[in-house]
Amino acid sequence: MAIAALKVLEDEKLAERSERLGNYFMKRLRDIRSSAIRDIRGRGLFIGVELHESARPYCERLMSAGLLCKETHETTIRFAPPLTIKESEIDWALERIEQVLINNEGADLHEK
Repeated sequence: MAIAALKVLEDEKLAERSERLGNYFMKRLRDIRSSAIRDIRGRGLFIGVELHESARPYCERLMSAGLLCKETHETTIRFAPPLTIKESEIDWALERIEQVLINNEGADLHEK
């Protein structure tokens, strides 16, 4: 089973795909102008957006917008999409991420 999984990773070039799409995702995240963002970092499609405040309310708003993510270390939103994600799906996610990060700067997100 493990060998079959490794073969799929190699045959479909999923590591290279992850690097290319991860770079695209992070570049687009860095284009978002929000005072809530402290830092953006990642490796491949495993990406963290560190905020100046608690990440949980942002993750809850993103979930309401149809995007699942996880808060880690209190102030970081973690994105870990599947290796098979399409660029158009990343664009869809980025629209929602930008909307939540820009429209909720400094707001008490629990009250919205």
